[in-house]
Amino acid sequence: MELFFQFWPTFLLVFCRITSFFVVVPILSAKNVPTTLKIGLSVFLSLIAFTGMGADQAVTFDAQYILLIVREILIGVLLGFVSYLFFTVVQIAGSFMDLQMGFSIANVIDPLTGVSSPMLGNLKYMIAMLLFLTFDGHHFLIRAILDSYQWVPLNNELFARIYGGQISDFLFKSFSTMFYLAFQLAAPVVAAMFLTDLGLGLLTRVAPQFNIFVVGVPLKLILGFMLLVLLFPELLSLFSGLFQSMFKTMEQLLQIISGTQPTPP
Repeated sequence: MELFFQFWPTFLLVFCRITSFFVVVPILSAKNVPTTLKIGLSVFLSLIAFTGMGADQAVTFDAQYILLIVREILIGVLLGFVSYLFFTVVQIAGSFMDLQMGFSIANVIDPLTGVSSPMLGNLKYMIAMLLFLTFDGHHFLIRAILDSYQWVPLNNELFARIYGGQISDFLFKSFSTMFYLAFQLAAPVVAAMFLTDLGLGLLTRVAPQFNIFVVGVPLKLILGFMLLVLLFPELLSLFSGLFQSMFKTMEQLLQIISGTQPTPP
């Protein structure tokens, strides 16, 4: 019992960081993943992290222990949120394409997140999820949260970094990077649809009696699907670069919290 009360506070801090990470991290935080699996995986990984890193750091129950729990939860949520940002890139790119192709009025319910999402965005999200699992990205996520204790131990200075504005600045830069990558993914279809609209507008000026609404919508759909078929083989390299950017951004966040100077995302 003496050993239990000695190591229980430290193990609880480790468990809070890992559990909060799995609450928001992509794929593992989906609704169709059983809660029992999430809790069991969190306990198992907490035991690994505790025996490997946390057992040497003694923590006692006192008035500041609640703040320590909040700090560990914030670290896990920040890491998971940064990784989740780069999965929303796919859905934002799909919404750009849906807006140009005419699918924006027909959103569907994503069973993984439980919210309404664009049709092409949902399709690309499922492809990205399958490729992420194919690349063993879920293993890299688990490794990232376990390696976070080497970068950011339990006695870290997260509140000082938040007060200094480094975390908020980094999140704003990550948001801008996310929109840049989303537009980069959607740029071929958006540019082609813009040229199609331009050509249809010129056709309307040349032949005003031509019913542009009857021909324009199916023409844009056909061109959009043809471009998607041509672009699908390149999704492998595009999503590979996206996942590399995601893990690089997570590493930069850990560098900011630990106090080292990262390169901008």
